Amino acid sequence: MRILILLLIAAAASASADSPSFTSRAAIGSLNGEQIYDHICQGCHMSGAQGAVGAGAYPKLAANKKFVSWEFVALTVLNGRNGMPPFGQPANQEPSRATHLTDAQIADVVNYVRSHFENKYKTNVTANQVAALPHPAAELIGPQ
Repeated sequence: MRILILLLIAAAASASADSPSFTSRAAIGSLNGEQIYDHICQGCHMSGAQGAVGAGAYPKLAANKKFVSWEFVALTVLNGRNGMPPFGQPANQEPSRATHLTDAQIADVVNYVRSHFENKYKTNVTANQVAALPHPAAELIGPQ
């Protein structure tokens, strides 16, 4: 019986590590906007960006009128909002092992959510535009 349980645990661990939805911190740096949504955002906002209510309230991103402002979306990803953690790299700090997105990745995910899920905003945000926005302070994120 013990061997069967160990085999089941090993199989489950192997299956999750091979899952397309599992991404290591090292692999985060190579993801584009759609992949970032799939691997990070949809865990709370759901695959169709419809949001969810349960252990917390996760707002609907689909057909979101607030997305007319790319800055609103970018600042939310950079600095977090209402319990959502910040994903921006702290200002004036070297990249760390924590799950931070580059300015280019934040621009990619902002462009993705603003042009999908019944959002029709076509303006493309650049990494330089994201870089010009306030980034999270290291003391607000905590030790890395």
